[in-house]
Amino acid sequence: MLVDPHLLAVFTATTIVALVTPGPDMLFVLGCGMRGGARAGLLATVGVITGDALYVAAAAAGLAVLLTAFPVVFTAIRVIGAAYLIYLGVQMIRNRKNGQTDDRAASGMSGRRAFLNGVVSSMANPQTFAFMVAFLPQFIEPGAGPVWPQFAILGGILIVLEFLADGTVGVLAGRIGVWLRARQAVRRRIDAVTGSVFIGLGIRLAAER
Repeated sequence: MLVDPHLLAVFTATTIVALVTPGPDMLFVLGCGMRGGARAGLLATVGVITGDALYVAAAAAGLAVLLTAFPVVFTAIRVIGAAYLIYLGVQMIRNRKNGQTDDRAASGMSGRRAFLNGVVSSMANPQTFAFMVAFLPQFIEPGAGPVWPQFAILGGILIVLEFLADGTVGVLAGRIGVWLRARQAVRRRIDAVTGSVFIGLGIRLAAER
């Protein structure tokens, strides 16, 4: 077996604990679900795990060495991503009074936009890549066989678990958000809170070292 069963059990348990602890990705998905509905929350989750999958592939391909050797690349990714999240938050707060009776227009968060924003949010978070680089190799055994398939197995498990955790949060937030968005005053508060969350995430990313 490519991955030792004991290591696999420890990896799965540790990953579950890490994923149920609210972090930037979960807060991002929560905001998308509240503002755009269950579909937006689910697609935001798909976007986040797409970014994570790219990071798993990068870690397996050894790109960690490249990014460590050139910290400016890491810094650029962090700053650009932080600026984008802050921009999204500001736009939500500025446009919160532009109410519409149509639910999709009121949400201001299409499924496609939620997905793309999810990819950007994941890729812009340096902690995500650091987690992949520092965490996954702890459960890799070079002597057990090729390293790449082991990365693929562990990364696949992580992505599935993250989809279940964040996807559940996104869908539940979307269900509640549909009811709340029918009330204009509450919807404006949702947009203000969601925008503030995005701005906070952006500031947090910008401050990361």
